[in-house]
Amino acid sequence: MDKTKNLIPSNQEMDEATLALRGVAIETPLIEMPELADRFQLNSLHLKLESMQRTGSFKFRGAYWRCMQLNHEEKNRGVVAFSSGNFAQALPVATSLVGTSAKIVMPIDAPAIKKKRAEEFGAEVILTDHGKKGREFVAAKKAKQIAEKENRTLLHPFDDTHMIAGNSSTALEIVETLHARKRYLPDHVFCCAGGGGLISGIAMCLARYSSKTTVIPVEPAGFDSTGQSLNRGEATTLKPSNRSICDALQALRPGDAPFACLSSIKMGTPAVVLDKEVCEAMALAYDLRRIVLEPAGAAPLAALIKNGNLMKGKHIVVIASGANIQPEDFIACIQ
Repeated sequence: MDKTKNLIPSNQEMDEATLALRGVAIETPLIEMPELADRFQLNSLHLKLESMQRTGSFKFRGAYWRCMQLNHEEKNRGVVAFSSGNFAQALPVATSLVGTSAKIVMPIDAPAIKKKRAEEFGAEVILTDHGKKGREFVAAKKAKQIAEKENRTLLHPFDDTHMIAGNSSTALEIVETLHARKRYLPDHVFCCAGGGGLISGIAMCLARYSSKTTVIPVEPAGFDSTGQSLNRGEATTLKPSNRSICDALQALRPGDAPFACLSSIKMGTPAVVLDKEVCEAMALAYDLRRIVLEPAGAAPLAALIKNGNLMKGKHIVVIASGANIQPEDFIACIQ
């Protein structure tokens, strides 16, 4: 029996998650970018602005649906999770909506604005100093200790079938919007791939509705664990590398559930982007549409710009996954 099947959300659960999120999550805009489409001779280019989702990133979708699965006793005990920032903001909003509490373990070098907002949204934040070790490894270990000591439910920010099902609603919105506009479904979707929670949900959903569509994983240089894992055919753990400005994309290994999803369908060729290319994409999004993106949110756009000459005549969707960045850091990136 294939154990990985239990890691992949069913079509029924993805549909249920999408239905539950309607009216709770924001149906984020899908905007056209004709200037860039013309530049690379694309048939069409759309940006899905998950940067405008509740708490500033796609993470709210998976967090809310996962919290919906908690039973009465689990809600009474509360939950604990680790996060580099975006899930830390999404989870306390989700827990408040379902009637429970959240403790979040964050790396000490997580962006200050993400730590501040996590607390403002109602989370109790615990910081960890990872030294030269993988920061998510250290934070995850601490979260597990808290779960055992306080009998809280341990939630993983991306390696969770329910999280993936919740995140899949992003892709169904894309399909529904394009159908409503009588537009073609995409040939390629550029999507960030940190631990894999978003890209796996999007890829699984699109596989149901568009057999022609391939999803392209995008990661920062030195943190391309999903790309390397797909190329090798097995989940691969990277050694800690130099920092990237893409603070939300520094997972050293894809989650088992996301990797099972991605391995079950045909994926596009993984793309790697440099910090400089990400900054250029952030500046371009702001110049063209006054869109503010955090580095991780701009990485897929950077990958399109880098590989645009290979996309001639194609219909493209780029997932802009988040906008949680301090103003001074944003200005420093785009100057």
